[in-house]
Amino acid sequence: MAGAAVVGVDLGTSSLKVVALDGDGGVLARARADYPTHRPEPGAAEQEPADWWRALDQALRELGREVAADRWCAIGLSGMLPTLVGLDRDAQPIGRALTWQDARADADGERYRESAGTGLYARTGQWVDGRYLVPMMTRLAAQGAPAADAEWLCGAKDALFAHLTGQPATDPSTASGYGCYDLSRGRWDEAIAPARWRLPEVLPSTTARPLRCELAAAWRAPQGLPVVLGAADSVLGAYALGIDAPGEVAYLAGTSTVILGRVEASTRDPAHRFLVTPLAAGGYGAEMDLLATGSALAWLAALLGLAGPGELARLAADVPPPAAPVMLAYLAPGEQGALWDPTLTGALTGLHLGTTRGQLARALRTAIVAESARCVAVLGQLAPGSASGEVAMAGAALDRGFAQDLADATGRPVRLHTDEPDQSAVGAARLAATAVGIRLPALGTGAVALAPDPDAAGMWRQLAARQDATRAALFGARPGGSGGLRTD
Repeated sequence: MAGAAVVGVDLGTSSLKVVALDGDGGVLARARADYPTHRPEPGAAEQEPADWWRALDQALRELGREVAADRWCAIGLSGMLPTLVGLDRDAQPIGRALTWQDARADADGERYRESAGTGLYARTGQWVDGRYLVPMMTRLAAQGAPAADAEWLCGAKDALFAHLTGQPATDPSTASGYGCYDLSRGRWDEAIAPARWRLPEVLPSTTARPLRCELAAAWRAPQGLPVVLGAADSVLGAYALGIDAPGEVAYLAGTSTVILGRVEASTRDPAHRFLVTPLAAGGYGAEMDLLATGSALAWLAALLGLAGPGELARLAADVPPPAAPVMLAYLAPGEQGALWDPTLTGALTGLHLGTTRGQLARALRTAIVAESARCVAVLGQLAPGSASGEVAMAGAALDRGFAQDLADATGRPVRLHTDEPDQSAVGAARLAATAVGIRLPALGTGAVALAPDPDAAGMWRQLAARQDATRAALFGARPGGSGGLRTD
């Protein structure tokens, strides 16, 4: 298939990204289009699916100007999760989507866990809270919202697949974000799946269906162009980085940060400190999600009047970590990392009249690094020898200084991919290529290898202890407040 290009689409939290790869896995072109998040009340995070479709059309048309659409041989999909979309019987969205940042259904999540029984985590691999799709839709139904009249209950990527092909479907990794997918049996759990709404069929990530004729004509793409179902953004980011051995860890930084390591299918944590997620190429990942990382960096940069997170990083680099105030970066609010506590909020202590912008920048970076190191340490407990595996990092919010901090805090070597900000879109393209019989290599060129500094290990232990002491003083010792060591 000389001259052919495979396209990856990532429906992200704040923008839609597309890439086109050649037969060697090189990026031929990329494009993106942004869309707003509406916050009509505290805790709300809503988006218009129509904005997604406009962004998709804009990005693919721009991509087509660089790589002619008649060269496209497949389109693969990636998407944020869990994000709820209700579809009518014609697979058209009803109302706004509720993104994973929406925190209004926390009480519904608790009731759902109670009604599902103590085996919910063992069956689903998920510590289900109010951000999962079933509790979200349950809240909408209780409020009489129009979206609750939907025929289909879908995730964002599943709705995108329906938009492109005419029929919703989901893959195992995205299905895990619904809150009722039985991991061991590979199907919906009939005992807890909602009867009021239809759920998409769960199909392999490499499932392909033809692009709708009118969209192919609009984009001048080949009729019958395969659209590959794909997987969750975190899973495809790890796939792009080539994470395929126990002990290796993918660190995927965006609006939020996903930390994922490969595990055996039967692995569960009695303390519920990680989720178990099916991977795109088979096997399972232990996953932890830090809710406010890139978004927190962007927030602080804007608050301080800086040009962006890059300038914030330069300020932080000039400040020794112990010289900064203590910040708790639970700004989403809540946390879904190793702590998994929806009640945590951001805090800042140790300010004085001499506190500088650089010290505030360093305080936030230290908070994110310390929480990231906690997650990596949990993954290091899962199997013999897994505590020393490489951490592969990618994401537009990262820089070399941050990567070195993480290497020092974890004691692990870090491989930083500075050349690829759109790793989930690349993963979607790679998976789509596999589905149509093209084998592409994992990301590799442009990576920077960083070794941990053993002399910095003691400092980072002290910084982590300082963070934990501050959190304990503010929030007390309660479930999730001491490292997520639950016993329920």
